This record gives sequence, C-alpha cells and structure tokens, in this order.
Amino acid sequence: MTGNIIIIDDDLDFLEILKIKLTETGYKNIVLEDDPVKAALIFEQDEIFDIALIDMTMPGMDGIKLLEIIKNTSPNTECIMVTAVNEARTAVECLKKGAYDYLVKPVSKEDLLSAINRSMERKRLLDILDIEKKKTLPKLINVKAFKPIITRSHKILKILKETELHALSDVPVLITGESGTGKELLARAIHTVSARSKFPFTPINMASIAGNLFDAEFFGHTKGAFTGADKNRSGHLEYTNQGTVFLDEIGNLSPELQGKLLRVLQSGEYIKLGNSAQQKVDIRFIAATNEDLDILMDKKMFRKDLYYRLRGGWLHLPPLRERKNDIPLLINKFLKEFSGNSGSCFVEEQAMSLLMDYDYPGNIRELKAIIQSAVNLAQGKIITANFLPGQMRIKKTKKTIPDKQYQKEINSIVSLADVEKSYILKTYDQTGRNKSQTARLLDIGINTLRRKLKTYG
Repeated sequence: MTGNIIIIDDDLDFLEILKIKLTETGYKNIVLEDDPVKAALIFEQDEIFDIALIDMTMPGMDGIKLLEIIKNTSPNTECIMVTAVNEARTAVECLKKGAYDYLVKPVSKEDLLSAINRSMERKRLLDILDIEKKKTLPKLINVKAFKPIITRSHKILKILKETELHALSDVPVLITGESGTGKELLARAIHTVSARSKFPFTPINMASIAGNLFDAEFFGHTKGAFTGADKNRSGHLEYTNQGTVFLDEIGNLSPELQGKLLRVLQSGEYIKLGNSAQQKVDIRFIAATNEDLDILMDKKMFRKDLYYRLRGGWLHLPPLRERKNDIPLLINKFLKEFSGNSGSCFVEEQAMSLLMDYDYPGNIRELKAIIQSAVNLAQGKIITANFLPGQMRIKKTKKTIPDKQYQKEINSIVSLADVEKSYILKTYDQTGRNKSQTARLLDIGINTLRRKLKTYG
C-alpha cells in the first residue's frame, strides 16, 4: 500500500513491532524515530508524511507537544496518538489539538490497521476537497501512469490529481463523460497507480453482454453446467481476482443483471454455474458511462443501491469542445502515430483552423479517426482542408437581414452608460440625496459622483 508513515516512540522494541505489523499488511514507506525532538525537526524541515503515530509519554518532549508542532508545520498529516493509559480526558485533549485517533497499548494488528486505513481515507478525501481550493495546479506523483492522457487543460490536470488520490484507496470509482472522452484511459491509470497494478485489469463492455450469458461470462461455469460446457471455465471475476474490473457502459446493463452485479459489490461472493458453493473474490470495480444515471434512476432503469455502491469516487471527463487547447497536442500525437516520427506530415493553417473550430461530437475518438483518414489521403503531403471531412468544411452562413424578433431584441438593448446612470440615480434617491453616503455605497470618489450628477442634469 502507498502512504508515508512515521512512528515516534522511545521504545525501540515497540517501534519494530509496529513496523512489522504494518509491513505485513502492505505498507512499505515507514520511518521509525525514537527521539521526539528529532521527529519535530524532521517536520520543521518540510518532510511530508501522510500519517504520524505518536507515543504520549516520551523523554525530552511529550506527545501532546509534538502533536502541536506537527499540526502547525504539516497540517495535512493525520496524527494517531498511542498511549499506555486509557483516559478519556487525555483522549479528548488529543482530539481537540488535531489528532484523528487514539490507540491504547498493547495495540492489536486489527486496531492498528483499522486506524491507519481510516486515517488514510480521511486524508484522501480532504486532499480531494483541497484541489478545488488551490489556485496552483497540483503535481502528479505517478506521472508515468498518466502519460497516455495528453492535456494541458487546467480542468483535466485537476481531474488527474483527483484520480491519483482515488487510486490510492480501494473504493469503487464511477467515471462519467461523453463517448470518446478517454474514460478507459483514466480507468487504466487508476489501476496502474493502485496497489493492484501487478494483477489483471479486465475491461468489459456491458452493452455487449447478452442477458443469458451474463452468469457464464462473469461467474464462469463448471463442466456440464449446460449443453456444450465440456470443461471448467473461469469467469471475469475469478480471472481478475485481486485486480481491477472496468465495467464500461454500465448504464446499458438491464435492471435484472444490475442486481446480480450488486451482490458481488456488497459481499464479494458469487456462485459459479453448475456449482452450489459460494466463492469469494477480491476485486476493485471501476464503472463508466456516457448516460445520465440520474435520469435512468428516475425512470427506474438503473438501481439506486447499485449507483451508490459504484460511486465511491466520482470523476467526470469534460468533452473535447470544452478543452480546445488540447486539440493541437492531440493532433501532433496522432500525426506521429499514423505517419511515424519522421514528422513528414503536417497540417496547413486553414485545415488547422477548421480542426480547432469543430465541436467533435465523438470527442477524442472522432479527432483520432479524422487525423488517421487525413494522413491516409495526404500520402505524405501537407494535410489541407480538402483532406478533412465534408461537415468540417461547411461554413455557417450568417443572416444579412435580421428577422423581426432579432431586430426587436436589438432595439431593446440598453447602453452601458444608461444602466450606470439609472443605478447611480436610484442609489442617490435611496440615500435621501446624501452625496457622501451614495459615494461610499457605490465605492467611487465624491468628486466623481458630483461630476456624474452634473452630467445627468
């Protein structure tokens, strides 16, 4: 599991015990420190930790004082206090000063893991909320995992950071967006960043699975389960155990099959066709759809309980028309892909203008098809407008004579100067024609107000 953890305790044996317990459960980035003063110095030097486990009673500095230093220097670090004395008063004091949890020695492996996991989940959620508040762009830690996603859009870069944070947990993720926006690329990035990356990633198009084959495809079957089943077969769930299943176009799944999928999400259990024994599976689910699930739920076409199970994390990919600055980057990528890295094929100015102005109802997938077709037609020459689809070359005709409604709207428009005059005079009247009060309310100088009132007569 990912996450930087520091454990601070003057008992070296206890430090080693906690490290072994955490290492056995998958945590690797663990720092041990038996001196609280040195630990404080580590934080003051801007070392970043997700979790700090702090002993309450240590020579040189007690746990409460160290907690205050850590929360002042690294407020995003989640702190868990560890003590040999179970006192409610002490626990309350720790929580008031910013601790997330409070453990009593001896700490069992189950209690330790539960506290760490809950702290990690809380930090992940707070980090996601923090993305929108920050004006600066967040930096990705796992840059390689997101390399296939070409963008310089601030909106997309924030979504990628949010994706990275979701990937570090094990919650199901729902990805929405129009067809062709790159939902599967995002799902693959989540899998690559996650602790499940060594295990299979299985993409499944839910729209292509026939109802009578769902059980056999998902759960697998035993020999003789039905006519033609001459051997045992692993389903998607068994094959992907410990990995990630990507349920593409989940909105097209029938309500009956949604119920079967929900059971696996709730319990992690399923039954193979031809067998009565329950089988357990450990899988991370990522679902995607271009449908509006709220509308489908209102029409009773999508189960609300399944929706809330899938939406542990929610990511929405905007259409290409809302990220126009990415179009040249994507064009260059596709040119290299279809014409080689020689760079012999490029797009003339008029053709590029048409490519930039088009709305791409099919999004990135449509742009890729357009460039591939243009490269094939150009045969190594410059890509001109003639090599682009006809619908891109049709210019929109403008009306030369406005119709009556349009003319009426034009005539009804009030000038900005008239709007300003009306607002100033209204405020002036409401203050009983008090110039000083009016100037303060309008946030203008009193001389400016006098000049304008004189202009208005």
